[in-house]
Amino acid sequence: MRIGIDVGGTNTDGVVVDTGGAVLVARKTPTTPEPLDGIRTVLGELLSHVDRSEVTQAMLGTTHPANAIIQRRDLGRVGVLRLAAPASFAVRPGAAWPADLSAAVLGPTAIVGGGFEYDGRPIAALDEDAIRRFAGACAAEGVAGIAVTGVFAPASDEQERRACEILTEELGDALPVSRSHLVGSIGLLERENATILNAALHGVARAVVDGFSSALAEHSPRVAAYLTQNDGTLMSAEQAVRLPVLTLGSGPTNSMRGACALAGLSDAVVIDVGGTSADAGILVDGFPRESTAAVEVGGVRTNFRMPDLISIGLGGGTVVRPGGDSVAVGPDSVGYRVGTEALVRGGDVLTLSDVSVAAGRLRGFGTAALVEHLDPRVVKLALAWVDERINSMTDRMKATRHDLPLVAVGGGSHLVPDSVPAAARVIRPEHFAVANAYGAVTAEASGSVDRIYRFDGRDREACLDEARQLAADAAVRSGADPDRVRITSLVEVPLTYVPGRASRVVVKAAGPLAGAR
Repeated sequence: MRIGIDVGGTNTDGVVVDTGGAVLVARKTPTTPEPLDGIRTVLGELLSHVDRSEVTQAMLGTTHPANAIIQRRDLGRVGVLRLAAPASFAVRPGAAWPADLSAAVLGPTAIVGGGFEYDGRPIAALDEDAIRRFAGACAAEGVAGIAVTGVFAPASDEQERRACEILTEELGDALPVSRSHLVGSIGLLERENATILNAALHGVARAVVDGFSSALAEHSPRVAAYLTQNDGTLMSAEQAVRLPVLTLGSGPTNSMRGACALAGLSDAVVIDVGGTSADAGILVDGFPRESTAAVEVGGVRTNFRMPDLISIGLGGGTVVRPGGDSVAVGPDSVGYRVGTEALVRGGDVLTLSDVSVAAGRLRGFGTAALVEHLDPRVVKLALAWVDERINSMTDRMKATRHDLPLVAVGGGSHLVPDSVPAAARVIRPEHFAVANAYGAVTAEASGSVDRIYRFDGRDREACLDEARQLAADAAVRSGADPDRVRITSLVEVPLTYVPGRASRVVVKAAGPLAGAR
């Protein structure tokens, strides 16, 4: 058996599934101010209903890293090393960062000799003496981690690896060093930003992994721990410590993957409505469509893999304020306190859950008699606001004019109407309330490669085969069964603006975890 847990802003959800993916136990518990407490609670409830000796794997999707960046909390100070001179002095590391985040994270910075051309030819030799001087500055300031970024490092990671070796020689191997070719894709500044954030999150990630592992050990010490990534696949707990930035968008992705798995669909629009927000995305061939634009996290532009999402402040805990002939809805929410502050639960705050109960969309949540006094016009206006935004989100996510089914999941999905004009039909699959946890527990391991190949004098198919093999090897290193790894996507973009026949090749591979049936 396997366990899946997902920490949301309002609830922490968990499921236990068997080897065939059938849900054996499902539980929800309010997310606590210290999220690990909620994880321990739901884990204990799940394991009390099964033979814990049969549980072999546990998967976690968590908001810890994203919240740390957004709230500027528990972030480590980072030394930033760019291997780019003499090609890149105009824009300093962190130049466009919000001032408060920059002050909290950025430590010593240096731009030293190094970097590569797009096809892997060196721009300049690596300036090892400058790297040693930079290491001295980091030691003097006492940074918590170091971010190393080289020009076109995805084309060749040789200089980043050598820089890491030098830093380890000077500072010891206890100080974590993040290398950009493992974090982001082509695009220097965005990849550098993502690498800095990754280095700043090491302490947060270590606390999450240690807390999750210790909670598991209390119940079953032989359970292997995994965390979910932005693209809907898994990474081992130790990988998550090294690359925490790759987990930032895992929550919505888990919901999307879980929604379509529960509904038995591979192509659909998914709307996940929680207590605070609603996220809409689209799945193509079973995986979230990735964003092609630079993704901002906490005001910082990055370029790591993130799903293409629309998020708005619409959830079961969203506050509703009547005002004469109109109604103001949100964007503030009572969040995980909806269970005590909503009118139907004896509280004094009018929420969308109260409106939903009054309209008959939600049953079994609190006491319906407590909202019988609500003005029907307030209920009608609030639901009209909800329905218009659900339809707009669905329409915006569609890639073609053809209508796709809409899968509604999440604890607040009662707000989604039974008919949405922009969707072919609305589906609420069984266990829809814990779709995010189901997406985590059924996720696969993955690997990817993003490289530029120059085909002058090389066989194009041989280059593509090499990229496929590199992606498959990366998936196996992430824990995938080598006999069941498959290529899930291959994108080739000709680079008409550079000399010769060159293309950017992006390949993704995925497969079930080794040992999973």
